Amino acid sequence: MSTSSVYFSPGEYLAPGVDWLNTHFHGVFKGIGQVIEAVLGVVEGALLAPHPYVLIALVGVLAWVFTHRNVTIFSVLMLAFCLFSGLWVASMQTIALVSVSVLLSVAIAFPLGVLAARVKRVDDILLPLLNIMQTVPPWVYLIPAVMLFSLGQVPAIIATIVYGIPPMLRLTTLAFKQLPKDLLELGQAMGASPRAILFKIELPTAAPTLLVGLNQCILMSLAMVVLAGLVGAGGLGAEVTRGLTRMEMGLGLRAGLAIVAVALLLDRLSRGVLQRHSPRTLG
Repeated sequence: MSTSSVYFSPGEYLAPGVDWLNTHFHGVFKGIGQVIEAVLGVVEGALLAPHPYVLIALVGVLAWVFTHRNVTIFSVLMLAFCLFSGLWVASMQTIALVSVSVLLSVAIAFPLGVLAARVKRVDDILLPLLNIMQTVPPWVYLIPAVMLFSLGQVPAIIATIVYGIPPMLRLTTLAFKQLPKDLLELGQAMGASPRAILFKIELPTAAPTLLVGLNQCILMSLAMVVLAGLVGAGGLGAEVTRGLTRMEMGLGLRAGLAIVAVALLLDRLSRGVLQRHSPRTLG
């Protein structure tokens, strides 16, 4: 018996399930895709509607108000690089994709992380799933997303959301597990409600670890969005792909540096806003 004829193909078992989902839930997937496209369209429109100089100035003003001078200067320089590299539209598309993906990832991961920190059974169920999700190569997430949502920006966002959830969920769980028990007992002894304990004690204490989780979520989401250029998501990922396929070193280098600029921009802005306006600082 030839060993070459003995193999295991997961696709043979998964393909019928995917076909069944596409047949019976096509309307659901189409509706989800339309909602995501609408939200993404609003964000992209808001970024591309004003003149680039106007948007750069607006970001600078907002950064000055909500962060501090160094973040303001840095943000303006990063946006200026995206503009003068000739990749303004692609950069704004990438920022829109990352922003929507990160917001949805955090909206899913944060409550799950809090629940996992408080209910051991939930933590026991999520832990092996998170281990698997962080072991799977990032481009693998694009395969089921494309099968269910076809090509374009929607599967890119779906894959990015799934890829960005594990770091935020893990660090949220860790942050709430490491809360000092004496602070929680003090709040309970003073008659504080669970809501007051959450917003006055737990969130301020967990803020540094949550900030790290948000940072990791942003960076991993950006990495996935770049890979999503392979499935027609547009943005800087498409420019990198174009540079590789056409062997245009200049385009590939400019797109790569623009990706770095966008990553640093989002990281510094989010870090600056949260550090200055975190509950700990405000309290």
